[in-house]
Amino acid sequence: MSTAFSSLSLPPALLSNLSDLGYQQMTEIQTASLPLMLAGKDVIAQAKTGSGKTVAFGIGLLSRLQVDDFTTQALVLCPTRELAEQVSGELRKLARFQANIKVLALYGGVPMASQVASLAHGSQIVVGTPGRVRDLLSRRHLDLSRLSTLVLDEADRMLEMGFAEDLAAIIGTAPRQRQTLLFSATFAEDIQRISADIQREPQRVTVKAVHDQQQISQFFYEVAEERRAHALRCLLTHFEPDSAMVFCNTRAECQAVADDLAEKGFAAQALHGELEQRERQEVLVQFAQRSIAVLVATDVAARGLDIKEVDAVINYHVAQDPQAHVHRIGRTGRAGHKGLALTLCSPAEAGRAAAIEEFQQQKPVWSDIERIRFKNGAIKDPLYRTLCIDGGRKDKVRKGDVLGALTKDAGIDGADVGQIDIMDNHTYVAVKLRSVKRTLAYLREGKIKGRRFRARKL
Repeated sequence: MSTAFSSLSLPPALLSNLSDLGYQQMTEIQTASLPLMLAGKDVIAQAKTGSGKTVAFGIGLLSRLQVDDFTTQALVLCPTRELAEQVSGELRKLARFQANIKVLALYGGVPMASQVASLAHGSQIVVGTPGRVRDLLSRRHLDLSRLSTLVLDEADRMLEMGFAEDLAAIIGTAPRQRQTLLFSATFAEDIQRISADIQREPQRVTVKAVHDQQQISQFFYEVAEERRAHALRCLLTHFEPDSAMVFCNTRAECQAVADDLAEKGFAAQALHGELEQRERQEVLVQFAQRSIAVLVATDVAARGLDIKEVDAVINYHVAQDPQAHVHRIGRTGRAGHKGLALTLCSPAEAGRAAAIEEFQQQKPVWSDIERIRFKNGAIKDPLYRTLCIDGGRKDKVRKGDVLGALTKDAGIDGADVGQIDIMDNHTYVAVKLRSVKRTLAYLREGKIKGRRFRARKL
């Protein structure tokens, strides 16, 4: 069976766009699910984060779209604002092959007025969280009467977060004649129950939940509880990852670990549910742009994040269940890169480690933490600093505009400009440390697309 996207009956312009985006061969979930989606079947799929499911359902819903019709034809529901933003960004990239396809993200934490205005202009694809989508439906700003594709992304997480009532209310307003695509990390009873309620003869697709040992090297370290913080610092300076995600089991622990690392000189920040939406977004952008090296997160806050090229995942405590462990370590070793997964385990957590071994059906490698020494000189400053420009997608700012202004007008070396991320109202640009002052000086006095925008360091 061919795994090339070109083996599918897709428009040549879409295939060309996929190639431009670096998508040549389908992942396992894409190979298994896309032919079913393109045939109009309902699909219930089990797939881990990073498996390529967004591209799968993105191609599926784009294939059904009536481009000249600006009513909402596809709705993707996500558990968190971060995932909704990431999914909408990925769908915009996929939709570049066709002009006039509008993708709108709807979630709480931002004023509703701007979202209402965007809906009034029409949007064929809506990506949102259940609470905000239901709210806009109840106020009659969102109309699903022409919906042809409904996607529930990370359905298990939405149920865990208490969105069952919102989901029922939203789905109740959608046409019965539609395609429904349901993605979940597990096929638990509640997922099977909701599938039976909302899908028609769904085709079941499962992708293995364990990771290739050749791709991710896993090591477990036994550690006394009082030595856990020191052990973490030892691992970071011994392996020297350029980017690392540290997972904690509670919000309080997450913030305490991040504060301790920052105090010791590491470029570390916390990501948990108590942060405001703007704070969460800026932490994620800095990590993605390599402006911070260590992201300390809870499972809830990190669920659904699509962060590429994480060098190492470190479990500060053993995950509370084996599937959570698999999701954690699946954030490293992606897209052909080698990954490193390190777990600190106290004697009291031995039962959890055994459960992970049984689930993965592979014996973990235990190493001696006493042989891992702390090296103060190995704490590196990040290569980049992230700058925030107060203008974004709604101001018609594009990556090329920012890059051109910095390299041509400001005279910044192109090699000193890193990743650029365009949001609705802000643009984030990574700049090497040596060019930060010069870049800020230009942004405060110069122009982008003939306009002045405020800029600041994060």
